[in-house]
Amino acid sequence: MTRANRISLKSFSLAPLSAALLASTLAITPAQAQERDEFSVCWSIYAGWMPWAYADVEGIVDKWADEYGISIDVVQVNDYVESINQFTSGNVDGCAMTNMDALTIPAASGVDSTALIINDYSDGNDGIVLKDSDDLADIEGRRVNLVQFSVSHYFLARALESVGLTERDIETVNTSDADIVGLFSSSTTEAVAAWNPQLSAIAEMPDANVVYTSAEIPGEILDMMVVNTQTLADNPALGHALVGAWYEVMGLVEADDENALTIMADAAGTNLEGYRAQLEATYLYTDPAEAVALMESPELLETMERVAEFSFEHGLLGDMAPNAGVVGIETPSGVFGDESNVQLRFDPSFTQAYLDAQ
Repeated sequence: MTRANRISLKSFSLAPLSAALLASTLAITPAQAQERDEFSVCWSIYAGWMPWAYADVEGIVDKWADEYGISIDVVQVNDYVESINQFTSGNVDGCAMTNMDALTIPAASGVDSTALIINDYSDGNDGIVLKDSDDLADIEGRRVNLVQFSVSHYFLARALESVGLTERDIETVNTSDADIVGLFSSSTTEAVAAWNPQLSAIAEMPDANVVYTSAEIPGEILDMMVVNTQTLADNPALGHALVGAWYEVMGLVEADDENALTIMADAAGTNLEGYRAQLEATYLYTDPAEAVALMESPELLETMERVAEFSFEHGLLGDMAPNAGVVGIETPSGVFGDESNVQLRFDPSFTQAYLDAQ
């Protein structure tokens, strides 16, 4: 997908980090956490993250950063997994990612990470598309292109369960989200699992049949802004500025501000009508009180336990992981897993502070 020329977004693309490079960079990440006044966060193209594009180009992030006496560089990364690698290696202080990927990449790598904002859940923005069939059961025996071991993989496994299949009944093919649209037109592609805006582009192609979407598992695929826990603790201004900027844009989304939505649509490579359709498949927490309630709910911890079990079964928590609870996950309602190794935290305090200040 391409962005319209009128949107000038900063972007970079780096090769995925090797295990050795990750190990070396993780060793120095804690030492980098200190009181600072310059920060960077990154995002990749997805319906629920386009508000970060708008907040950047319209100066909303800068406004809130100035209020707290800091600066925040908002960076677009062209590949989703690369964006998380940049966060994990300490190249950026925050990154837009899903709940599962926050667990399996930075947290599982030993980077203590905090979900600062839960901005939405996918309510149809993730989908499975088949050729030559409109029946999900016909996925059996097919090769499925997807971003392997990402939340799309979790979503695929949940879909297979619904028709009595397992991953042993298919073959997964690792594919970058940047390439998946073009690949669908290939005669060798039989099925894909993708998210918007790529999903909507694929769905419009000949012989594309969307057979299952994340609307079948509401509340399980959460989209978040994740920040380094130590950096946040040392620099709470970063959290306050990001939360303030996010909810200022959410006010415009809630008001269906056509100018704001058009800019987001352009950045996503679609038009206003197309972006509104994507938002219909996204449950955005435009009300910060609702986001706080979600973080404090026992249901969130239950969801994360299910995600951790999937991740353990697929070896995503490390080759030596003894069980699904090897990485502790902390929410206001409790801790799942090893309390002495909490590496993923859900913190509603910054959103609550924003609410209290209104």
